[in-house]
Formats: sequence, structure tokens, C-alpha cells
Amino acid sequence: QVQLQESGGGSVQSGGSLKLSCAASGDTRCMAWFRQAPGKEREGVAAISPAGASTNYADSVMGRFTISRDNAKRTLYLQLNTLKPEDTAMYYCAARWPTSGFQRLDVSAFNFWGQGTQVTSPH
Repeated sequence: QVQLQESGGGSVQSGGSLKLSCAASGDTRCMAWFRQAPGKEREGVAAISPAGASTNYADSVMGRFTISRDNAKRTLYLQLNTLKPEDTAMYYCAARWPTSGFQRLDVSAFNFWGQGTQVTSPH
């Protein structure tokens, strides 16, 4: 089994930065960050390969967000820069056991989910 716990959310003015963390237990392999705004479907934000060498980003966050992982600490990170009001959402950490297709950002591909951490960037 895999357990995931996010932290680091908060309220930051537009243009500001935040760093989210996800502490993991168990065999996490491919991991990703998703987000869900009120009234909207959950969407993939960024994905990372098991060793952390390869990443994939949604177009909406490319160049502003950075996903990384420290396997020794069993922790996944998401650095959020130049935040916009439309980035306001609950952010979730997710993991999947298949090692292929690390770039996938579809909800159905992931087996394990954290509880989420709220990110708010007011107008």
C-alpha cells in the first residue's frame, strides 16, 4: 500500500510563490500533482518519472511550476511560481505503480491519492 500526505498550501498574492510537499510511504514509482477547483474536474498539473529524470507539465503551468522528488526522503515537491488567480484549487499528490508512461496526467492512471492541500491566489 501507499500513503501520501500533502503540505505547504496557503494563500499567496498573485505573482507570489509556494512550495508544496508530499510525504510518501510505500512503493510510489511514478508520481504526479493534480488540482481541482470548485465546480471543475480534477486536472493533471505535473508528472515525474520514478528516478526523477523526466517530467511532464500541463500547458497551463509550463514555465511556472516545477515538479521534483527526493527518493531518499520519500518526498515529492511542487514549486509554484508566478501564481495566478486561476491556480486557486485543492492540490493533490498521486502515485501509480506502473513504471512506464510516467508522463500520464489522467486521473484514471493513478492508484493512490493524498488528502489534498489548498492553494489560494486571490485577485
